[in-house]
Amino acid sequence: MEKDLKERLEKYLKLTDKALKQVKNTQDKQAKILIDMAERYYKDALHFKEKQDFINAFAAVNYAHAFLDSAVLLGLIKVDDNTLFMTD
Repeated sequence: MEKDLKERLEKYLKLTDKALKQVKNTQDKQAKILIDMAERYYKDALHFKEKQDFINAFAAVNYAHAFLDSAVLLGLIKVDDNTLFMTD
């Protein structure tokens, strides 16, 4: 089970890192708030991973990506990539 969790964690860390880079230059004030929260949770995920706390790392990276998806679904960020973001 731990191996599977580590593999999934790595997958979602890469996915979220890529998504964060794609929205980095967003100018919308409300979107920036959600992106900031996503970045904070992403950093938390990396911190938990470093401490070998894979469950909390997995939870944190999923929160991070949820903030990004929320910004997209609310129309605060315009993206065309439905592999990185929930677009509908």
